[in-house]
Amino acid sequence: MRLFVVAGETSGDTHAAALLADLRTIRPDLRVSGLGGPKLHALCPEVEDWTHEAAVVGLWDVLRRYGWFRRKFHQALDRIAQEKPDAVLFVDYPGFNLRLAKALQPHRPQLKLLYYISPQVWAWNRARLPRMARWLDRMFCIFPFEKELYEKSGLHTDFVGHPMAAKLAILGDEARNPDLFALLPGSRDREVRKIFPALLAAAKIILARRPQTVFASAASSEKLQHLMRELAAKSGVGCDIGLRNARHLMQTAAAGLVASGTATLEAALCGLPYALIYKVAPLTYLAGRAVIKVPHLGMANLLAGREIVQEFIQQEATAANLAAESLRLLDDQAYRATMRNNFQAVRENLQTPATTTPAQAVLEALV
Repeated sequence: MRLFVVAGETSGDTHAAALLADLRTIRPDLRVSGLGGPKLHALCPEVEDWTHEAAVVGLWDVLRRYGWFRRKFHQALDRIAQEKPDAVLFVDYPGFNLRLAKALQPHRPQLKLLYYISPQVWAWNRARLPRMARWLDRMFCIFPFEKELYEKSGLHTDFVGHPMAAKLAILGDEARNPDLFALLPGSRDREVRKIFPALLAAAKIILARRPQTVFASAASSEKLQHLMRELAAKSGVGCDIGLRNARHLMQTAAAGLVASGTATLEAALCGLPYALIYKVAPLTYLAGRAVIKVPHLGMANLLAGREIVQEFIQQEATAANLAAESLRLLDDQAYRATMRNNFQAVRENLQTPATTTPAQAVLEALV
């Protein structure tokens, strides 16, 4: 059995690697190739590690590197034609993956097209749902409300639970350093350049009012670690910047500021009291505001149906605003406890159904 996988970001690489490790325990003969990140490449050497270049944010980044993406797209089509896998497993990353799914239509039904971790088209482009139903054979979603949306469009969909919900524990204050504050600006170069200076500016204000506070951050690569150390030194704020240690910080810090994205849900599932920050290029923000159709950016807030985590978006993400919320997170024990209770309710909503696991659902679709 042969599978071609396509994951274009750090989070997709992590989730795909965990899924494929489970699949191989059931089917040791499974051969995997494709495009992914360091975790997929370590597990399956035939998977090319491309996420350090493929993980981009916003319309401008895509346009700026259009030629490179076009080459990778046609290379993927050529590899699939040569390798003749039984199925292609798309993992999130909709801008690339949905175009690839459309281009692969002539190879069906011999080639099965499966999608793990639904792109959030329900937030910004629901018109894509009927097209996805035509292009795909199966959807495996990790948020419970997605199943009904896709099945209304005619796409066979399984809710398989969120992969982090079963693995992470919501830790309380007793397991945390009361003076450690996490600054988590994201895993992409452009995110870090835009967001980390804002976090460091907030840290300066926090230190002036609470001098015992210690700051730490996490870099997703050595290149970003070097950049973040330069930015921290320029700001004059002492900040310990580790390598690929975001989860450890989420489990040990008293509170934090977290860039919008997958990390915000991970932080909630670790029990880290935090505030969400979102800052992008003005053009990207204006384009996003025109199409986003949901009331909150943070997935924890969407799942709760209300704002259980404060969101500081674009012009609201000032140093003063971020510092004020951070100080409340650090010093208000009741505020932290309420937030963790809300996180626990979110976690229970994301548990894997007792009837199936993600690996079993994918295998069922393959055979």
